[in-house]
Amino acid sequence: MAQKQAAPVKQEEKTELVFTKKNYQLLLISIAIVVIGFILMIGTTGDIYDVRRTLIAPMVVLFGFAFGIYAVLKK
Repeated sequence: MAQKQAAPVKQEEKTELVFTKKNYQLLLISIAIVVIGFILMIGTTGDIYDVRRTLIAPMVVLFGFAFGIYAVLKK
């Protein structure tokens, strides 16, 4: 008669997260930078063509998005 073979014992597989703690921290910082940029775009003065609204705030938002891409790609 054929002998029964024992089923292979399953070893616990250690699952690794895609991102590390540092990646998540950098991603949160980039989100904060983007939010600050949008707050700068809101402005408090009535002048719609203010330098802060038309130049500085969009640059801050773009920097935040670029920093977010860096945070995702950092190994």
